[in-house]
Amino acid sequence: MANPPPSAPAAFRPPTGLRTFAVVCFGQVVSLFGSRLSSFALGVWVFQTTGSATQYALIAVAMIAPTALLSPLIGALVDRWDRRRTLILADAGAAAVTVLLVFLVWFDQLSPVYLYAAVALESIFQSFQEPAFAASTPLLVPRRHLGRANGAVQAGRAAALVVGPLAAGLLLGPIGLMGLLLIDLGTFLIAVMTLMTVRIPRPPGEPRSATATGTGAEPKPSLVAEALEGWHHLRSRRGLEALLLLAFGLNFTFGIVNVLLTPLVLTFASSAELGIVLTAASLGMLVGGVTMSVWGGPQRQVRGILIAAALQGGILAVGVLRPSVILVGAAAFGYLFLNPIILSCSHAIWQSKVPPGLQGRVQALREMAGSVSLGIAFLAAGPLADYVFEPAMATGGFLAGSAGRILDTGPGRGIALLMTLMGLLTLVTVVLAQRYRPLTRLEVEIPDAIPDEPPHPDEPLL
Repeated sequence: MANPPPSAPAAFRPPTGLRTFAVVCFGQVVSLFGSRLSSFALGVWVFQTTGSATQYALIAVAMIAPTALLSPLIGALVDRWDRRRTLILADAGAAAVTVLLVFLVWFDQLSPVYLYAAVALESIFQSFQEPAFAASTPLLVPRRHLGRANGAVQAGRAAALVVGPLAAGLLLGPIGLMGLLLIDLGTFLIAVMTLMTVRIPRPPGEPRSATATGTGAEPKPSLVAEALEGWHHLRSRRGLEALLLLAFGLNFTFGIVNVLLTPLVLTFASSAELGIVLTAASLGMLVGGVTMSVWGGPQRQVRGILIAAALQGGILAVGVLRPSVILVGAAAFGYLFLNPIILSCSHAIWQSKVPPGLQGRVQALREMAGSVSLGIAFLAAGPLADYVFEPAMATGGFLAGSAGRILDTGPGRGIALLMTLMGLLTLVTVVLAQRYRPLTRLEVEIPDAIPDEPPHPDEPLL
């Protein structure tokens, strides 16, 4: 008897899961808060134990490396698996690593080597979280609300980044490393429990043609082949490819600023004044996220990204002209205020233009590009500052008579020059991007992969 023809793909129903999204987002933000508590405490432990800034920096390397190496395969698994279960796996696996750290601390066996291994293992589990959550969002949130939804995510993450280190600093003395690890474990359990109460729909399946084997379906492709499907999809859409390259460059600049802001401020200010600058930066990110969650972002999202990036470049170019806490603090606030706008618009584009069945793979490629650009920035920032720009801008340095006339000379002025150049490079990048039609016409030329419908009168707001 002939095999039945393959069934048509299930029609994609416009999502109405705003409450589900809010529940999942809450659980993930609580989990992130716990992770910030423990990461702060573990960083302090490493530095106090070893006295080495290099050993401290290796924590960041251990966090980034697995994501950079494994993201394509992880994205393919996210698209294969149920996304709610994937998020549960990510949180439960990270919780298991935290339990391992608790035992090591309890038995006084924690060492930097064990810590790096644990951080790398936890990073693998958390590498499932970002693409699974990003891929789930368009299944839960109508397209018209994606900007606001991503703004809410950015606001929640910014709040965790602001409150987490502050709370960790206050609690580390009274309850110690063990206490903060136990709180982190509790936040993972909260995230898992919130996921247990919701349902995330699966994306519509794509039919596979019948084969001569009589099974009615093609053999399942390998994990590597599925991972490459995401790459081929991206390469066939030049606008999305250009958006990924733009994000790579902006992420690299962000990494340079992230690494060098603290040493820059400490060359002319006290540690208390550094705290003021870092608080201003964190508040900028929080206010930007809240703004996006209320506003929803511009109607033309690519244009919004380019305008916000240009403003970031200008702020970076002029915000370090003088060694002033007020000037640098205001620049840090403005620079990071714009970051959630860029990220929310970018997320909304990817979520609306990539088919639901490919979201995990494409989002994982974005994660890989972000990790690689941050890793390069982290590795390059220190040597560029210490061995190139700081000597050049020292009194009598070879740039003292040129750039030194604008930025002054002495400690920290080389870092200021590097940041100024990063700002000018960002402005040049935006000008070039604005002239690349596949990017600027991305929203017109690439059709939406998810439909939308007029809002229902009873539809809840985010």
